[in-house]
Amino acid sequence: MKTSGLITHFIYKFTQKRAQNIFIYTNIMARGFIDCHCHLSANEFTQAGVKALVAVTEGASEFEKVIQLSKTYPGFVFPCFGIHPLQGSGQDLHSVKIQDLEPFLPLFQKYRADIIAVGEIGLDFTPWFANTTQEHDEQIKVFIKQLEISKELDLPVNVHSRSAAKVTIATMKELGIRQALLHNFAGKPSVAMEGVQAGFCFSFPPAVSKNEQRAKLIRQIPLEHICLETDSPALGIDKHVRNEPGNIMICCEYIAKVKGISSDVVMEVTTQNALRLFSKLKS
Repeated sequence: MKTSGLITHFIYKFTQKRAQNIFIYTNIMARGFIDCHCHLSANEFTQAGVKALVAVTEGASEFEKVIQLSKTYPGFVFPCFGIHPLQGSGQDLHSVKIQDLEPFLPLFQKYRADIIAVGEIGLDFTPWFANTTQEHDEQIKVFIKQLEISKELDLPVNVHSRSAAKVTIATMKELGIRQALLHNFAGKPSVAMEGVQAGFCFSFPPAVSKNEQRAKLIRQIPLEHICLETDSPALGIDKHVRNEPGNIMICCEYIAKVKGISSDVVMEVTTQNALRLFSKLKS
């Protein structure tokens, strides 16, 4: 996902049950869902059934904000740092350059104990944003640098890939990446299986429940390589309505329907997948 400005917000106001909800959320090993990819900027919230939010960034201006959210809601919001392959907003949206990353490299080290993954990083070769070889090469340079950071910090990566699935997976494999989540993946099943063979996981937001092509992909990817995400506040069922982490159940039920299994099985397996992938969630 690419949004403008701050880490975009999604959520609800606290109710009188706040204390009860926070108790449930902070018990990370409790039964429930893990939203493996969302974008946040809320001061207060509740999400029934969601026990952890993996909060990604798109630009360096969001790094400190997501850290503060994680400290305000410990055990519920888990921060990632990453520079998205597209930067800016609106008419100023442009393909990332290494200069967008370099000044903020020290923050990865400063907060290495706090972040649970490097992301949202990746490649976006959408023609109207990045249509030249130079832009593609620069994106790959930024991507590789952040993959190297993930290896140095021994952290998984939370990856965006649009119109670049094969190059994205090939680049990660070449660098020896073992722990990766490809969020909202829309590549060919054959390319996805290359990722599965490399040990990568894939996640799908609520919007895919209206996409039969994505159903074919979900059928082919083993459940042991699938996680749940909302990509809040975008990619909900209705593109005109703000998506929220509470919609994680929609993803779960759709995957269950496509695979012909129960939603309880999907919840249990995808939660264990998330805990295995993002090992810091357990601590």
